[in-house]
Amino acid sequence: MSRFFIPTPLSPSQLGQEISLTDDIYHHWCKVLRAKVGDVGILFDGQGGEYQVSLVHINKKTALVRLDEYNPINRTPPFVATIGLVMSRGDRMDYAIQKACEMGVANIQLLTSERCQEHLKYERDLKKITHWQGVAVSACEQCGLNLVPKIINPVNLDEWVAQCDDELKLVLALSDGNPQFAKPLPKHIALLIGGEGGLSPREIALAKQHGFLAWTIGERVLRTETAPVVALTALQMLS
Repeated sequence: MSRFFIPTPLSPSQLGQEISLTDDIYHHWCKVLRAKVGDVGILFDGQGGEYQVSLVHINKKTALVRLDEYNPINRTPPFVATIGLVMSRGDRMDYAIQKACEMGVANIQLLTSERCQEHLKYERDLKKITHWQGVAVSACEQCGLNLVPKIINPVNLDEWVAQCDDELKLVLALSDGNPQFAKPLPKHIALLIGGEGGLSPREIALAKQHGFLAWTIGERVLRTETAPVVALTALQMLS
């Protein structure tokens, strides 16, 4: 069944009512996928839950759907994970964001660091962040997550680690010993992940000073786009 994010807030009180599809959904569902009147799909507005809808009218420019059922499911992990992710170049960021969303991340805080090669400026700032938020939306459409993760405007790594107050704070870094995880895991978890050049020794030390625990997953060094997927998967296995 096709799933689409709709930026218009929906409510269970609207069940039985008809609404217009956005241009993007209309194009994808009715033009690309060639949906017909009577076809059934899923809409979600990113605020929680999803709606089963039926196509009731299609013309050359728009389409109407009827809201038939509401399902409050969100398919989120048992914890709220925020990733502090140092920005990287090209498709690496797209991949990291897409896969982190598939694994149920709640927020991605963009970071700059000593070795960060990607510094956003002015108009390019908004365009890239808008693009990455779109990557998150597309991932949610595919994986079934109904709460769309927030892509948060970049700040300096030093600033973020100093103000981060999550119950469990982890920095992915080589370490002689790993933390012992209590079960169940805390509700709010922060993960600090470096960019293409990794985190500097000073940044790792600073994170530790602010309560981050060094966490080494396995014996191999993970790429910046791989680390979010592996870390979130490990946390779900531990929860």
